[in-house]
Amino acid sequence: MTAPAARPDLFSNRRFVYLAAAFCCVLWGSSYPAVKNGYRLLRIAREDYADQIVFGGYRFLLAGIMLLVVAVALRRPILDFSRRQFGQIVALGFFQTTLQYVFFYIGVAHATGVKSSIMNATGAFFGVLIAHFVYANDRLTGRKALGCLVGFLGVLTVNLGHGLTDFDFTITGEGFVAFSALILAAASIFGKRISRGLDPMIMTGWQLAIGGLILTLGGMAVGGEVHGFDWRSASLLVYLAALSAAAFAIWSLLLKHNPVSLVAPFNFLIPVFGVILSAAFLHEPVLAWKNLAALALVCGGIWLVTRTGRRNA
Repeated sequence: MTAPAARPDLFSNRRFVYLAAAFCCVLWGSSYPAVKNGYRLLRIAREDYADQIVFGGYRFLLAGIMLLVVAVALRRPILDFSRRQFGQIVALGFFQTTLQYVFFYIGVAHATGVKSSIMNATGAFFGVLIAHFVYANDRLTGRKALGCLVGFLGVLTVNLGHGLTDFDFTITGEGFVAFSALILAAASIFGKRISRGLDPMIMTGWQLAIGGLILTLGGMAVGGEVHGFDWRSASLLVYLAALSAAAFAIWSLLLKHNPVSLVAPFNFLIPVFGVILSAAFLHEPVLAWKNLAALALVCGGIWLVTRTGRRNA
């Protein structure tokens, strides 16, 4: 299959790339309060892991279907790929959607929206470290290493309890969110590689649908179920699906046509928007000193990485 030609008039415009990447981060940042509100509306408890997985499965299966329907409407061939390419899409769907969101959904259920969004910022640093071993022109420099160190100090800060020696961290909460960020960082680089011969919209649509289907069936197999939908919870599910479809499709397109070092650092906006939106919709204490300090450190760390990345792009 031959991938559609790039649009150099659009993708060579750095302002468009920056705005598109920031838009993706606004959408992803809004997912933290949306997921937690979805749990509340559907009465999914923190310990109902199977129900959380089914809820995530519905979201991503619907997101994939949305993208494939749009592709058909645009008259793009959604089945024009080789057996090898289909195997790569299945692998991407399993890691980027199924496995990542098993950890993400359980983690968000056991951590606040504010802490979850900041912990997810570790994905930017994981991306920098993985790129060092994958791309010869994207090596880890002293400035990048310093940025990673400063950012991880921010992650440590947000997990402090009431005192400086009281570390408030749980494996199934903050730990799972950080691990999901690691999986996403690795899967995004893999997705960039296979998108060279695939339409990013079709690739994203299939990987979301396949990953969502595995989540749904897996959650149901261990007793998970989600019921009691009303117009509010159904609207929230549609919103979550739409934001995933849009954000992943745009992000895949940006990574396909731009260096990782140019796009990935925009992940620093996710904790910013996540914290603000979590505070607005979940009434969480965004002005706590440790949250503000953590945000400053995380954003400062990724700014250091961004400066280096853009210079080398």
